[in-house]
Amino acid sequence: MKNEVITIGESLVAFIPNSHMKLRYVDSFTKVVVGAESNVAVGLSKLGHRSGWISKLGNDEFGAFVLRELRAEGVDTGEVSICDNLPTAIMFKQFSNDEESSVFYYRSNSAASTLSVDDIDWELLKKTKVLHLSGITPALSETTEALTLELFRFAKKHNILISFDPNIRLKLWDEERALSTLRPLVEQADIVLLGEDEAALLLDESDPNSVCRTLLDFGVRYVAVKMGDKGACVADSETIVQIDPYPVTVVDTIGAGDAFNAGFLAGLLEGRDIETSGKMGALMGAMAVSSVGDTEGLPERPVFDRLMKHIKEIAR
Repeated sequence: MKNEVITIGESLVAFIPNSHMKLRYVDSFTKVVVGAESNVAVGLSKLGHRSGWISKLGNDEFGAFVLRELRAEGVDTGEVSICDNLPTAIMFKQFSNDEESSVFYYRSNSAASTLSVDDIDWELLKKTKVLHLSGITPALSETTEALTLELFRFAKKHNILISFDPNIRLKLWDEERALSTLRPLVEQADIVLLGEDEAALLLDESDPNSVCRTLLDFGVRYVAVKMGDKGACVADSETIVQIDPYPVTVVDTIGAGDAFNAGFLAGLLEGRDIETSGKMGALMGAMAVSSVGDTEGLPERPVFDRLMKHIKEIAR
């Protein structure tokens, strides 16, 4: 059975401190799987959509953990390669007393940083409806940048919808290179999912409505501007709609954007209108921030549907 959405990119094992203080004082952690692309795959799977994740992992315990967790969530990992001589990436989160999160990466020379065009089953890729990518992948290495460009070319040639989240990580590259690489990709994508700060950097636009109009003028079919606790602005060729945020108690903001992407893409896959798709994204984002970890708080479809119908209030 073919996947509706295939995502390609690096996943990491994240160590979540069990206390809110500087890492130097922390002595216990919980480990979870994180990664922009696999987060989206997990979110889609929880909502009942067939999703696959393609990447490379080290032949180590962390790689085994990533595979086990994603498979348990129903994500197809059949095209993941195992690398004997490079490690799986890891990261540490740090929480301050005011609930803000910081992230420390240990991903240099990881297995996924060697992803290349030779690691992709291109015939398999032809069978998917949507290819979801992020701007993190081209930032990892020259080979992953070349792969990203080829994935865009291939998807355009074979009429595969490209979903793209710039997901700018200035810890991985400088602003000038990020802009020169990601701006052309944003212009080519069919679905663009970006934050306000990313829109300001890539498009020199701060007003969400203007961002949507600019992207639609490029030929983008669907746009979502994610605005955190201010909600979102979503658009297609016919309308621009403001989406209110869902009220939740924020525990950890990291992963909210990926959860929004999953809900939004699910709406599009189901033929929902742009406003409903935006509301689906907002609800998934709200559920993500209400628990520690990127995907641990995401609801299964029956719960999600009840929340969407307001049968049960969101209370955490």
